[in-house]
Amino acid sequence: MRRSRFSEEQIVGVLKEQEAGAATAELCRRHGISEQTFYRWKQKYGGLEGSEAKRLKALEEENARLKRLVAEQALDHQMLKDLLRKHW
Repeated sequence: MRRSRFSEEQIVGVLKEQEAGAATAELCRRHGISEQTFYRWKQKYGGLEGSEAKRLKALEEENARLKRLVAEQALDHQMLKDLLRKHW
Protein backbone atom coordinates (compact mmCIF):
# COMPACT_ATOMS: atom_id res chain seq x y z
CA MET A 1 0.00 0.00 0.00
CA ARG A 2 1.28 3.45 -0.90
CA ARG A 3 2.38 5.68 1.96
CA SER A 4 0.94 9.15 2.25
CA ARG A 5 3.28 12.07 1.72
CA PHE A 6 1.47 13.80 4.57
CA SER A 7 2.00 12.97 8.24
CA GLU A 8 -0.93 12.53 10.58
CA GLU A 9 -0.26 15.95 12.11
CA GLN A 10 -0.32 17.59 8.67
CA ILE A 11 -3.60 15.86 7.81
CA VAL A 12 -5.17 17.03 11.07
CA GLY A 13 -3.85 20.53 10.32
CA VAL A 14 -5.54 20.55 6.91
CA LEU A 15 -8.80 19.41 8.49
CA LYS A 16 -8.54 22.14 11.14
CA GLU A 17 -8.07 24.75 8.39
CA GLN A 18 -11.33 23.63 6.80
CA GLU A 19 -13.11 23.71 10.15
CA ALA A 20 -11.85 27.29 10.61
CA GLY A 21 -13.75 28.32 7.50
CA ALA A 22 -11.45 27.74 4.52
CA ALA A 23 -13.17 26.65 1.30
CA THR A 24 -12.66 22.96 0.62
CA ALA A 25 -11.82 23.38 -3.08
CA GLU A 26 -9.23 26.10 -2.35
CA LEU A 27 -7.76 24.08 0.50
CA CYS A 28 -7.38 21.00 -1.70
CA ARG A 29 -5.77 23.03 -4.48
CA ARG A 30 -3.34 24.70 -2.08
CA HIS A 31 -2.22 21.39 -0.56
CA GLY A 32 -2.24 19.46 -3.84
CA ILE A 33 -4.84 16.85 -2.90
CA SER A 34 -8.12 15.80 -4.44
CA GLU A 35 -11.43 16.48 -2.76
CA GLN A 36 -11.95 12.73 -2.50
CA THR A 37 -8.72 12.46 -0.51
CA PHE A 38 -9.83 15.33 1.72
CA TYR A 39 -13.17 13.69 2.50
CA ARG A 40 -11.48 10.33 3.12
CA TRP A 41 -9.16 12.06 5.61
CA LYS A 42 -12.12 13.80 7.19
CA GLN A 43 -13.89 10.47 7.63
CA LYS A 44 -10.82 8.83 9.17
CA TYR A 45 -9.22 11.67 11.16
CA GLY A 46 -12.14 14.04 11.71
CA GLY A 47 -12.29 15.26 15.31
CA LEU A 48 -8.84 13.92 16.26
CA GLU A 49 -5.88 15.86 17.58
CA GLY A 50 -2.36 15.32 16.23
CA SER A 51 -1.26 12.97 19.02
CA GLU A 52 -4.48 10.97 18.74
CA ALA A 53 -3.92 10.53 15.01
CA LYS A 54 -0.39 9.24 15.69
CA ARG A 55 -1.76 6.76 18.23
CA LEU A 56 -4.43 5.61 15.75
CA LYS A 57 -1.77 4.94 13.13
CA ALA A 58 0.36 2.98 15.62
CA LEU A 59 -2.64 0.89 16.67
CA GLU A 60 -3.52 0.13 13.04
CA GLU A 61 0.04 -1.04 12.36
CA GLU A 62 0.04 -3.22 15.48
CA ASN A 63 -3.34 -4.67 14.54
CA ALA A 64 -2.09 -5.57 11.05
CA ARG A 65 0.99 -7.26 12.54
CA LEU A 66 -1.13 -9.27 14.98
CA LYS A 67 -3.52 -10.33 12.21
CA ARG A 68 -0.57 -11.67 10.20
CA LEU A 69 0.65 -13.62 13.24
CA VAL A 70 -2.78 -15.15 13.81
CA ALA A 71 -3.06 -16.11 10.14
CA GLU A 72 0.36 -17.80 10.23
CA GLN A 73 -0.56 -19.70 13.39
CA ALA A 74 -3.87 -20.81 11.89
CA LEU A 75 -2.02 -22.16 8.84
CA ASP A 76 0.47 -24.01 11.06
CA HIS A 77 -2.37 -25.43 13.14
CA GLN A 78 -4.24 -26.64 10.07
CA MET A 79 -1.08 -28.15 8.61
CA LEU A 80 -0.44 -30.10 11.84
CA LYS A 81 -4.04 -31.32 11.93
CA ASP A 82 -3.75 -32.57 8.35
CA LEU A 83 -0.45 -34.26 9.14
CA LEU A 84 -1.88 -36.05 12.19
CA ARG A 85 -4.98 -37.10 10.30
CA LYS A 86 -2.85 -38.87 7.66
CA HIS A 87 -0.75 -40.82 10.19
CA TRP A 88 -3.60 -42.25 12.25
